[in-house]
Amino acid sequence: MSAVSDRLPAFPWDKLEPFKATAAAHPDGIVDLSVGTPVDPVPELIQKALVAAADSPGYPTVWGTPELRDALTGWCERRLGARGLTHRGVLPVVGSKELVAWLPTQLGLGPGDKVAYPRLAYPTYEVGARLARADYVSYEDPTELDPTDLKLLWLNSPSNPTGRVLSKDELTRIVAWAREHGILVFSDECYLELGWEADPVSVLHPDVCGGSHEGLVSVHSLSKRSNLAGYRAAFLAGDPTVLGELLEIRKHGGMMTPAPTQAAVVAALGDDTHVREQRERYTARRTALREALLRHGFRIEHSEASLYLWATRDESCWDTVAHLAELGILVAPGDFYGPAGERFVRVALTATDERVRAAVGRL
Repeated sequence: MSAVSDRLPAFPWDKLEPFKATAAAHPDGIVDLSVGTPVDPVPELIQKALVAAADSPGYPTVWGTPELRDALTGWCERRLGARGLTHRGVLPVVGSKELVAWLPTQLGLGPGDKVAYPRLAYPTYEVGARLARADYVSYEDPTELDPTDLKLLWLNSPSNPTGRVLSKDELTRIVAWAREHGILVFSDECYLELGWEADPVSVLHPDVCGGSHEGLVSVHSLSKRSNLAGYRAAFLAGDPTVLGELLEIRKHGGMMTPAPTQAAVVAALGDDTHVREQRERYTARRTALREALLRHGFRIEHSEASLYLWATRDESCWDTVAHLAELGILVAPGDFYGPAGERFVRVALTATDERVRAAVGRL
């Protein structure tokens, strides 16, 4: 019996270790702009909600409490413009990475079925296909793909790693094409509230989906917008038929968001103030890092949204990683996200103000 891990590529982040050691040797310490993990405090109202729900001796439900489902549908209507969502059209998940990695398996995909994802993309889309033994293909424009046996189409806007945003017209065209060919669309919108030079739109917006969520599911996370990466708080919204099937599977698998986390999500989605304050922090860091990188000779492409700058010096990404490591700055090589990123690096905005100032000074 072959190990399941044999289906997977080498874990890319292990290749960064020598460069991390070089950066850590800088006299003023490392500035880690590689992973993109939040560093700012969890807002107090969310912490209080978590603590208030700490006495939760019973099992939580996979579908979440009615209060959580109210919060999810309310937020989707208020923030995404989604219309007609009921409790059947939302589903909490245990962080978005878990969902991405296991979705093809939970959808029953396997050999002969195809999963498609962007040419530059979060590696876990491919990992999910590999775990299910499904075929996979990347795209520049999904409507140019051969739809034969294509069962799952991943969209990602705003993009990780590039920060590219798909316009309303692009999304509308892609959704129409997918529906024409009976292809299920999952849209990873985890960075939707972090648009800088663009206003990201959801596939659930009526102008995109025509008021129907059939064949469409959007994926959302509270990790970045509310600093809840440690809480594993994410959710799905969209086609109730698809989500109903996933709910049944996840009930059997015990894939439950902890009860205190559910309470924290209710508090987080009911408050926009902390989101605005966090955006202001990231805006300042983005401005400082962007200007410093440009002065240092970088070119920045896309990056109109998300928590990253997609930057290049028109050389191998590993040469750029090595150069910045000598300055005590660690970034992610672009080829982690596909061969098309081989001359770019991804620079995360997720460092403290003090560490960002250090990076700017070194650059």
